[in-house]
Amino acid sequence: MEHAAPPSRQTFAAGSRLFVRILAVAHAAAFASVWVQADGLIGPSGILPAGQYFAAVREQLGRMAWYDAPSLCWIFGTGRFIGVLCALGVAVSAVLFAGFAQPLCLALLWAFYLSLVSAGQIFLDFQWDALLLECTLLAIFLVPWTLRRERDPYDPPPLARYLLWWLLFRLMFLSGVVKLTSGDPTWRHLTALTFHYQTQPLPTPVAWYAHHLPGWFQAASCALMFAIELAAPLCIPAPRAVRHAGALALGLLQVLIAVTGNYAFFNLLSLGLCLTCLDDGWWRAWGWKIAEPTRDAKPASRGVPVRAAALRWFAAIYVGVTFFQATSEFSVYAARSPLVRAVEEVIGPLQSLNNYGLFRVMTVERPELVIEGSDDGKDWREYALPHKPGDLSRRPGWVAPYQPRLDWQLWFAAFESPESTPWVGTLCERLLRGSPAVLGLFSRNPFPDHPPHYMRVVRYRYEFTDAEGRARTGNWWRRTPIDFYIPTVTLTPEAR
Repeated sequence: MEHAAPPSRQTFAAGSRLFVRILAVAHAAAFASVWVQADGLIGPSGILPAGQYFAAVREQLGRMAWYDAPSLCWIFGTGRFIGVLCALGVAVSAVLFAGFAQPLCLALLWAFYLSLVSAGQIFLDFQWDALLLECTLLAIFLVPWTLRRERDPYDPPPLARYLLWWLLFRLMFLSGVVKLTSGDPTWRHLTALTFHYQTQPLPTPVAWYAHHLPGWFQAASCALMFAIELAAPLCIPAPRAVRHAGALALGLLQVLIAVTGNYAFFNLLSLGLCLTCLDDGWWRAWGWKIAEPTRDAKPASRGVPVRAAALRWFAAIYVGVTFFQATSEFSVYAARSPLVRAVEEVIGPLQSLNNYGLFRVMTVERPELVIEGSDDGKDWREYALPHKPGDLSRRPGWVAPYQPRLDWQLWFAAFESPESTPWVGTLCERLLRGSPAVLGLFSRNPFPDHPPHYMRVVRYRYEFTDAEGRARTGNWWRRTPIDFYIPTVTLTPEAR
């Protein structure tokens, strides 16, 4: 539904305010989910202790270590400070949501989360972690630069809004481009979705039903996805009606992805970016009572002189860097350019000016790692993760915007060799020692009284059951063994 433009100029106060609120919710979810998992993942007795990581970075890079892994942990240490950092992140997210001191809150959230990302190593190395940092950095220029609560509608500077639109364009358009440039036959032949619902890291219950839809429907859905990812971003700089149509199409795609898969806060952030494209006239047409934003004493188009100058300089650097990053997806020369590489080396550690492209290659099988323990080497019992397929009868669940980071990383590890994922061996060692922090990442410990004497990791191929199999067995999954990812291991007498 599209309506005629209001007689007054186009303003974007409502969509911008909603985006900042969504950003606050995403930060709260991100910090809270890391908070409850940090001890087991990166704590002193976790899988990849952050303290050991920072010590290794310092030993290798010396005085430049802080820049390669920027984090407040260099000042305040790790251990308990990780929990303090998460608690502060949740608290500042609440203040941001309430609308107080928004630029200060955003700057603090950016610094806090960058500190966590650096400390988190592979467990916080996802595209939505980088997207959260980038959105937060851009939003500093979107909100009014004041410490008081902004009660009146505030129309952000157009240049700040254009930077968010440029991010949305790159995020969506490059996701479509990389699928085609990768040469993956499943994308080119429109068969990718016949595998995707089953093989994605954490499917929802709806994914089981989507997987069993007819082949023609899967192909049509894939074609529609390409149409949205490649065409809708081109509508963002277009006239009002076209821009609204493109933003709504992109938003609908995010909703459909979220219904069938758990992708933490990625869909939430992407949807928030789409909302910034809808002007206040659109919201009023749907019944929202939005007052006309005022531009009297401090017009948003000019803003505070320092802010306006900072925004112009930042925009020039941001667009220049991200443009050349994006062209590397189209040009071999750009990808190999010494200038691009040099710039990425400088800005890379900040993880706030990024390149995107999800699902470049579709996984057509689902290997799963099942961790087992035994007291005698004969009777093996499985450790259960809270959200990952394990028990064949357990229904896929709803977990986003929370992200179970170990569940996710084990999905990636199943496609690699044990030599490429030494942390899986460390995970087994922690379980042999009965580490309470690591055991807290699992939903079921089959050895509640004492750690097992032996551990092994078995790699299975998991598939959704069909309708007949589920009706007969009640199982959502079926599995067949592939190999022993890690054969039987135990602690040496000296290590016990």
